Amino acid sequence: MAERQYPAARSSTAAGSIIQKLREHAPNSTQLAGLATLVVSGGILLLLAGLTLTATVLSLIFFAPLILISSPVWFPIGVLIFIVVSGFLSFLGFGVAAVAAASWLYRYFRGFHPVGSNRFEFARTRIADTAGQMKDYAREYGGYLHAKVKDAAPSA
Repeated sequence: MAERQYPAARSSTAAGSIIQKLREHAPNSTQLAGLATLVVSGGILLLLAGLTLTATVLSLIFFAPLILISSPVWFPIGVLIFIVVSGFLSFLGFGVAAVAAASWLYRYFRGFHPVGSNRFEFARTRIADTAGQMKDYAREYGGYLHAKVKDAAPSA
């Protein structure tokens, strides 16, 4: 669609310059179609929002006595449903965690070096080093304490 083009009219009056500015900023047909679509769809959505609000208020007015009469039953049912759903989701979460851990261990023992295996190796060697140091410490000071016990109780 072609843009509207108006011949530039040279007018020295203020009214002529205002009309010229309006013609320069006039929307084209694509912009008018977009505006019409926006207005129509906005009106339809506003109507639907109003109908939804009206239906909600009327249903709340209609069902309020029923909700009040049956409310002692709703709380235990809600608690039961909450416990069942949370238990099921916990079961699924722990199952996913167990499968992920088993997959990681399988890849680690097969030698594929999964993500985080370098930190695992570092921790394992550090624990082994600490255990060796504690063994040496126990040997060194174990004899010392054994000699002190013999000094305190010669018959021991």
